[in-house]
Amino acid sequence: MENNRNSIIAIALTVLVVLAWQFLYMGPRLEEQRAAQEQAAQQQATQEQTATTNNTAGSQASGASSTASGDAVFSQAGAQQTTAPRVKIETPALSGSINLAGARIDDIKLKDYHVTVDPTSPIVTLFSPADTENGYFAELGFVQGENSGSVPGPQTVWTLEKGDTLTPTTPVELSYTNESGLTFHRTISIDDDYMITMDDTVTNASDKQVTVNPYGRITRFNLPDEPSAWVLHEGFLGVMAPDAGITEDTYKNVAKEDETYTGSNGGWFGVTDKYWGTAIIPQSDMNYDVRFSHFDDGRARYQADYSDNQPLTIAAGKTAELKTMVFAGAKVTNILTQYQKQYNIPLFDRMIDWGWLWFITKPLFQLMDFIYHQVGNFGVAILITTVIIKLLFFPLASKQYASMANMKRMQPKMTELKEQYGDDRMGLQKAMMELYKKEKINPVAGCWPVLLQIPIFFALYKVLYVTIEMRHAPFFGWIQDLSAPDPTSIFNLFGLLPFAVPPVLHIGAWPIIMGITMWMQMRMNPTPPDKTQAMIFNWMPVVFTFMLAKFPAGLVIYYAWNNSLSILQQSIIMKRHGVKIELFDNLKGMFRKKKPAPSE
Repeated sequence: MENNRNSIIAIALTVLVVLAWQFLYMGPRLEEQRAAQEQAAQQQATQEQTATTNNTAGSQASGASSTASGDAVFSQAGAQQTTAPRVKIETPALSGSINLAGARIDDIKLKDYHVTVDPTSPIVTLFSPADTENGYFAELGFVQGENSGSVPGPQTVWTLEKGDTLTPTTPVELSYTNESGLTFHRTISIDDDYMITMDDTVTNASDKQVTVNPYGRITRFNLPDEPSAWVLHEGFLGVMAPDAGITEDTYKNVAKEDETYTGSNGGWFGVTDKYWGTAIIPQSDMNYDVRFSHFDDGRARYQADYSDNQPLTIAAGKTAELKTMVFAGAKVTNILTQYQKQYNIPLFDRMIDWGWLWFITKPLFQLMDFIYHQVGNFGVAILITTVIIKLLFFPLASKQYASMANMKRMQPKMTELKEQYGDDRMGLQKAMMELYKKEKINPVAGCWPVLLQIPIFFALYKVLYVTIEMRHAPFFGWIQDLSAPDPTSIFNLFGLLPFAVPPVLHIGAWPIIMGITMWMQMRMNPTPPDKTQAMIFNWMPVVFTFMLAKFPAGLVIYYAWNNSLSILQQSIIMKRHGVKIELFDNLKGMFRKKKPAPSE
């Protein structure tokens, strides 16, 4: 009885918080999310048919010119020349363009990703010009300093010196010369994935020493379309110094009050969505101030920006150099890890929200990803990973099932004790403890393996929910997206009946399979002598079936497969301990024809 009670507590603790959130919050918003995706697809299709070179953001400007102070530059919504030309971007992973007004990266599309699971839907747009509904861009420039004169800012139209298309093999070169004899030269290069590098040189042809202040900003006007969840951070983040750890701020907090940080020696900062991320990586030897802020001066927007707190000093006749990188793309684990190593960017892989259990979550993903590249299907990779996890926990699980087998073997004696002591609970408890001691049974032995598997459960949930590799990853049959709930429902016979089912009634085939395997596994355990516990055991598979129906299909498949393996493992152990497996007899009885009673 104690064993059963502890098992119930352990299982409940494993999923209580996640289930409550999914059922009460995420479930009702599934329809809202689908509608948002469809709307985004329609908007994007419209935007792709509209020329993006007609920037009308000048009317939104705060009136500051390219010679404005740093704060004035940062506060501009996106003031630009309306007739500035563009430089095309074309790589294996990206398409888009750079606006020569401000040398602004404000047009980025991700070729490998579509808005919905339908491969004919529009590809995902990450950056959009400031005058569009989903304006989102990155911009690097300079703020006026001592003897500098005008410097390149949001309105400055750079001159294209070399190249008409930015590709991994053809960088482009821009320049701007001011009235004080300063020449700004910028070489923009890009790799095959998502990293853009800006190499700036400032040449001082005057007879005076000058100073300028580099700045960079990422500005967005709209928040992500998908509803956020407590298991995922979306908003501002960064590593201000190599040993500073990850700093995170939500949009909600920043809307209340700006946050300012001091960064140095190889940090980075940016904005993260569920699957996409943007970041600015200042030069590694720079000391700078980072600010996460919110503006609401006519058009609300969020911004992550930095400025050098030690101005760039250029002596007369000398040249200063500056290298800044901009990341804009999908948060692919291997790509982020590669950038972290290649450019020595601290904790850059943590742009993916691996959570507090990152030391379990990321290795678990890497194992699944390795298996995926061998078998070509993430669903199959989940099944194989489950087998590996079961093998790792085999010694503990064996003790758990051996304990359950012994408990089941002692069940007749426990029933006798209950009848003997009746309502004398203290006497019954004492007698049972003596029985456990005599038979060398540990009633809590079955609880520990379940508790130890809780981190694995949450880690797998994290992997399925936050990694882009799982987005739109198909399994077999009707499961075309392992990161989304099973789309079928028993209430319209899995699509055979011609009517749509409300989201709350989406009880798909895989949740039902999971519920059946859970019921079978629980039937193999000793029946609790307490009526309340017995009722909980009987209803738990039904409750879990409804609640897990709102979970990613990949997690439900894992749960069903894990239950099936547990049934097999528990059957073998029970047989070795000489315990009859009544489940199989009961199942046979369900399908065996009843013999007619003999006639009198």
